[in-house]
Amino acid sequence: MLAEQRHRLILQALRSGGPAAVTELSEQLGVSPATVRRDLVRLEESGLLTRVHGGAVVEEGEQPFAEVAAVRVPEKDSIAARAASMVQDGDSMLLDIGTTACRLARLLRGRRLTVITSNLVVYEELADDEGIELVLLGGTVRREYRSLIGFLTEDNLRQLHADWLFLGASGVRPGGQVMDTTVVEVPVKRAMIKASDRVVLLADSAKFPGTGMAKVCDPQALDVLVTDAPVDAATRSSLQEADVEVVVAGEVQPCS
Repeated sequence: MLAEQRHRLILQALRSGGPAAVTELSEQLGVSPATVRRDLVRLEESGLLTRVHGGAVVEEGEQPFAEVAAVRVPEKDSIAARAASMVQDGDSMLLDIGTTACRLARLLRGRRLTVITSNLVVYEELADDEGIELVLLGGTVRREYRSLIGFLTEDNLRQLHADWLFLGASGVRPGGQVMDTTVVEVPVKRAMIKASDRVVLLADSAKFPGTGMAKVCDPQALDVLVTDAPVDAATRSSLQEADVEVVVAGEVQPCS
C-alpha cells in the first residue's frame, strides 16, 4: 500500500471513529506499528492530526472567532503593523477573514483607503470611519467565524478589483502551499486572489505547518509573506523559488 493511500485511510479512520491507537491502525491497514508511527509523524508535520500517547486524534470543527482572536495577539499585532506600512493612501485592498486581518483593520483607521471585506469584524471596526470607503461583500453568514461565504460573495468579487489582498491561512506547508481548515472558505479566498494585483499572506509562526486539509493556492499565487519569526528552511526555499518576498515583522528591511 502506498504511503498516500495509508495517510488517507488513517485520516478517515480517525474522523469516523475518533482517537485510535497505533496497534488498532496497524491492524486495520495491515502494516507494522513502526510504519504507522512514521505515517503519524508525517501527518502531524502536515497539520492534519495530533499525536497522543500511543496513537493519534483528528481535531474536528474549528474554534469560534473570539477564541482565536485571544491567542498570539502580540505576534498578530506585529504582522499587522508591517502590513499596514505597505499600503499608501488612495490604495484599495481586500481584507480576508481571520483575526490578523482584524488587527490590521484597526491600524487603518484615519487613513484614506478603500477596504473590501467579507469579514464582519473588519466591517464593525471600520464602519464609523468616514475616511475609509468600506465595501461589505454579500453572502451567507458564518456566525461562529463572523464571515460571509457562498456564491453571492464569489460573484461580488468577480465585479471588483483591488490593489492589495491581505490573505489569512490555517497553515503553510513546506512546499509553500497555503491551506485552510474550512472548505467553504476556500472558493472565496481564491476569488479574492483573482481580484487582486498583489497578494500578501499574513501568517504567524504557528501557521508553519499549522493546520488545514483544503488547499487555497500554491506559492506562485503569492507576492509577499509577512510573518513574525524566521521561516523554516524548506518553506523559505519553496517561497523563494516562487519569487515570494518573505518579510519578518520587526526585522530591519534592506534599503531599496
